[in-house]
Amino acid sequence: MTDETGAPPPGLPAPPPPGVSALPDGTYDGAVVLVTGGGTGLGKAIAAEFARLGADLVIASRKEDRLKAARDELAGLGGRVTAVPCDIRDPDRVAAAFDAAQEAYGLPDVLVNNAAANFPVPAEDMSPNAWRSVVDITLTGTFFMTREFARRHLAARTPGSVIAIGASYAWTGGPGFAHSAAAKAGVRSLVETLAVEWGPYGIQVNGLVPGLMPHEDMTADIRGNLDRARDEAARQPALRVGAPRELGWAATFLASPYARFITGHTLVVDGANWQRRGLVSPRMVTVREQMGRGAFEG
Repeated sequence: MTDETGAPPPGLPAPPPPGVSALPDGTYDGAVVLVTGGGTGLGKAIAAEFARLGADLVIASRKEDRLKAARDELAGLGGRVTAVPCDIRDPDRVAAAFDAAQEAYGLPDVLVNNAAANFPVPAEDMSPNAWRSVVDITLTGTFFMTREFARRHLAARTPGSVIAIGASYAWTGGPGFAHSAAAKAGVRSLVETLAVEWGPYGIQVNGLVPGLMPHEDMTADIRGNLDRARDEAARQPALRVGAPRELGWAATFLASPYARFITGHTLVVDGANWQRRGLVSPRMVTVREQMGRGAFEG
């Protein structure tokens, strides 16, 4: 890709290096931040940026083996870290996770709903269990976590901030991901609904949508798609992919004292990729063909 002069366009500038924070040191001193799915991937990257700013962390996940490694890694960045096993689909376990957080550090000031489930499958091949699993974790689990957070703050008459990790196909639809797209659309609606319900009580609710941000914990199907596509940076309007820390910086801003008047908003951090359109539409390739599946046999 070149411009009129024959030189390649520069794309969006690279982010600052790892370890740099977007907010003043100590912004989260004394604050408690609970991150679901905080043991891996983007959840861990978000937790790391809160830790660098002084927050005490509670990371929750169903995968207990990943939690210990993440706890040890995050503990070197700033505040204290506690790992809590939790299946967010179960309201009793959700309540137990909040009990553990309060016992360790006090009522969380910030909740980051990052835990989700996803895998590609044509809608006609999707089993009832596949549908329920993704929707129960991504949408129902997010609601259970957010409801528990709000109930405790409402009872204590204290403010709080919720960030729900979304997806751009909540607006556009997601062929091959009907279960996840539907669930993420529900999450976006929750953000807008609960921001109005709980704003009078001092509780912010915002959404945060990542673009393509490669990391070591990507699922095999996503990694496989990237490997097949090759040169993914050239496919982005920014001419680069995102860095996980960029999502972390956005999260720490949304929950910070500098964003108190922002609520009910979903911030997309993807270099405008979800808004791109071609002057000429490419040939339509069915989801089955993209996945290398033959004709549906029933």
